[in-house]
Amino acid sequence: MDNIKQKERLSVIIISKDAENEIADALSSVDFADEVIVVDSGSEDRTVDVAKRMGALVFEYNAKDFSDGRNFGLKQAKGEWILYIDTDERVSSELAINIKHKITSPINQNIVAYRVSRKNFYFGNHQWPYIEHLERLFRRDKLEGWYGRLHESPRVKGNIGVLEGYLLHYTHRNLTSMVSKTIEWSKIEAELRFKSGHPKMNWWRFPRVMLTVFFDSYIRQGGWRVGTAGLVESMYQSFSIFITYARLWEMQQENNKNKTNPKPKANEF
Repeated sequence: MDNIKQKERLSVIIISKDAENEIADALSSVDFADEVIVVDSGSEDRTVDVAKRMGALVFEYNAKDFSDGRNFGLKQAKGEWILYIDTDERVSSELAINIKHKITSPINQNIVAYRVSRKNFYFGNHQWPYIEHLERLFRRDKLEGWYGRLHESPRVKGNIGVLEGYLLHYTHRNLTSMVSKTIEWSKIEAELRFKSGHPKMNWWRFPRVMLTVFFDSYIRQGGWRVGTAGLVESMYQSFSIFITYARLWEMQQENNKNKTNPKPKANEF
């Protein structure tokens, strides 16, 4: 990585797992950073080798979730500014220029973090109309940490500004990887809902949540503008939420069964 002599040094943190086909492009897009840290959660492919070959500092750490992985990376980082990206994200040239400008300019004590605008691309090069806004650049001493098992969010002490330029997100590249992620993460989603005391899953809740998610993706976010890819993505989002709530229903059924037929205590034999 470029050895930039400046007061505010930049560390980039990337969480990885089995991303040998993605991580090289992610690392190339942040080659302006002073330090790049990859926190790898048990990759079985060549992710670690690729990251090391490209000059990243790699830590093999079995993170419990995304927040845990990001907090672990934060503890290893030396930079005064911290930028987080994922293996399927790329920092655009315009965003890189603005990041470098912010970290080399005199510190605005009122701004301790910055949001970036993220463009999502589905199935390769189909750009999604809806633009997300996410906090990703932080002053290290003002970032208290990340919280949440799935939909992690940062906690900072101070105000948040906005960066110009886009973070490019190449997600949902094919149905195989999409289904694999849904099977993996829907269990955690269902467990969180179950532990929070979600109301009983009756039959009418399924079409309600599925239609709500489809409407949000296809209509509100403008998925209809993307043609067939937009329809497939929106229908998949509906399917994904169905799997989550079906798991929740299964957990509730099992819980009711255990209440009705409790296991006998050892002293009852």
